Amino acid sequence: MPSEIYLDYNATTPTPKAVRAAMAVAAEACGNPSSVHRFGRAQRARIENARQQVAALAGTDARQVIFTSGGTESNDLALNGVTAKSVVVSAIEHDSILRGREDALRAPVHSTGVIDLQKLEVLVGEAGPPVLVSLMLANNETGVVQPVAEAADIVHARDGLLHCDAVQAGGRLEIDMASLGADMMTLSAHKMGGPQGAGALIIGERVQLQARVLGGGQERGYRAGTENVVGIVGFGAAAQLAHEHMDGWQRVAQLRDRFEVRISDAFGDEVQIFGRDVTRTPNTCCIARTGIDAETQVIALDLAGIAISAGSACSSGKVESSHVLAAMGVAEPVARTAIRVSLGPSTKAADMDRFLAAYKALTKGGVAHAA
Repeated sequence: MPSEIYLDYNATTPTPKAVRAAMAVAAEACGNPSSVHRFGRAQRARIENARQQVAALAGTDARQVIFTSGGTESNDLALNGVTAKSVVVSAIEHDSILRGREDALRAPVHSTGVIDLQKLEVLVGEAGPPVLVSLMLANNETGVVQPVAEAADIVHARDGLLHCDAVQAGGRLEIDMASLGADMMTLSAHKMGGPQGAGALIIGERVQLQARVLGGGQERGYRAGTENVVGIVGFGAAAQLAHEHMDGWQRVAQLRDRFEVRISDAFGDEVQIFGRDVTRTPNTCCIARTGIDAETQVIALDLAGIAISAGSACSSGKVESSHVLAAMGVAEPVARTAIRVSLGPSTKAADMDRFLAAYKALTKGGVAHAA
């Protein structure tokens, strides 16, 4: 039986051996990191080392890193932990942003998936200070990279704050929080080879943040609760590994680009590749194919031993039409056929050959055969 192929890195990533080893050491240790005895101090040291590793990935200071349970909690803390008269978010944000502040004004995007900065400026002006704007660095469905630094200039001119959800960019793009102009930034461990259940909100000096989880005053009072030492250690190890091997994504981008050329050559106008003409993360390909709905494609390819997804995979296994593509002006019948193929460092050319063969074998009845 052919080996299984994993092409769903935007949903979650495999955990490298070095990260698992670091977590195993932490798991074998005993001690509450808030305790003052040597066992507690050893666990505290592990957390602070991880804080340094995550800060280095984001080009910032370790004192600015607050550990959380993941991207969703970090986004909630950013959206609801600061005082803001108005909130503006882009129309293509992750559900944890859109549902985290349903009262937010939504800034539209161009058909390319890039935010309309002129309309953002109008919305920020109409909102009035103090305003909070949330703009992701890279979209989870299309991979399209957003002009965060330019948006930050608009927001700061109105004395507002800018939060950047960098979950899909962390470990895949070079990040410098200061250069981006972000006042707050969200990262998640399991998108860069770390464990699920660990994340961070990084806050700048201008931010006055109120805790959403109250209790023992951990994380400098910003997030109460005994820290998840094993998860945090894994997060730190993954961040360091990702930071050290950032140049490896060039190969992934080349593999993705060659694959897209082959898809276009094979199917012509029968397929659309979204965001192809603008800057994207190096691993993401969002494809719509006429006449075959996304759920059928996902199931058929899974039966062929190939894991991909339809849109975001963060909504309890639901396969729904994409709000991201809708915001880009993609017609509903087309959006319903869109799948997301997301590669990673371990993806091989042979894997993409297998995918292409199975994709060609797909019919309206959803039949696909592994090569």
